[in-house]
Amino acid sequence: MELKRLKYFVAVAEELHFGRAAARLEMAQPPLSRQIAQLESDLQVQLFDRSRSQIRLTQAGEVLLGHVRDILTRLDSAYRDTKLIGAGGAGRLRIAFVGSATHGPFPALVKSFRTHYPDVELALSSMNNAELRTALIQREIDIAVARPSLDDDDFRTATFHAEPLILALPDNSPLAQSEIVPFDALRDQTFIIYPRRPRPSFADHILDVCRTAGFTPADLIEAQDYQTAISLVSVGVGVALVPASVSEATRPGVFFRRYDGPNPGTALSVHARIDNRAPQVMNFFDLVRKNSKKSALRRGAKRA
Repeated sequence: MELKRLKYFVAVAEELHFGRAAARLEMAQPPLSRQIAQLESDLQVQLFDRSRSQIRLTQAGEVLLGHVRDILTRLDSAYRDTKLIGAGGAGRLRIAFVGSATHGPFPALVKSFRTHYPDVELALSSMNNAELRTALIQREIDIAVARPSLDDDDFRTATFHAEPLILALPDNSPLAQSEIVPFDALRDQTFIIYPRRPRPSFADHILDVCRTAGFTPADLIEAQDYQTAISLVSVGVGVALVPASVSEATRPGVFFRRYDGPNPGTALSVHARIDNRAPQVMNFFDLVRKNSKKSALRRGAKRA
């Protein structure tokens, strides 16, 4: 049974007049009458009572009209949903991120994506860089937000947010009395680095900063993530170098201070498999690029 023929039937059933139905369908009346007659022949039932003065639906016609309206409504809904998902306006997007990304502009990026694409379901999870790489390769996630990056030729990559490093000190440290701490004054301090594994990682980035300054930390404590590192700082175990955005959230027992010394900074980057061209992924990258341009303009305005 052709869908077009069912639409013809609905038009006649609603107009109860072949001439008006033909005008509504923008077709001639004779072929419309033939289509309805063919539908009745296919079903082997009479759908309309015809007379010179008017036509009426038979009981069989009334039953068919209810079902056909339901079919057409569901079909229209299926078309709309399919188009919406195909354009990235619905569906699902799986995003994993390093823990320190919860500070800075990443939460605002997620909120912006939700605003632009409210019908896309977001599945969010926290992972370290090694886990992010594995999850992307195995297609367990769609987007990875890493620090500083995941180097892989099979990944599409966009730098999202660059920032300086900042010093996290116990609030009872004499060094916390200075607004800017000389980095050389940290020679005898215990450095808390993270993650403990896998390596190389952000931990080695911090050790490179120390080597550039001309010393190796007197002692090292390895933490698995930055939350643990900050907790250890808060109880006086040692000091830590962290992304500047971490200082935006106050933490009891911790003072954040700028320092005078090597500061290569750090960055967040967004990654996806090159062969994953799902519209939800591409829309996320478009939003990343737009936000990065806005951030660059704001930084330029501040410098000016």
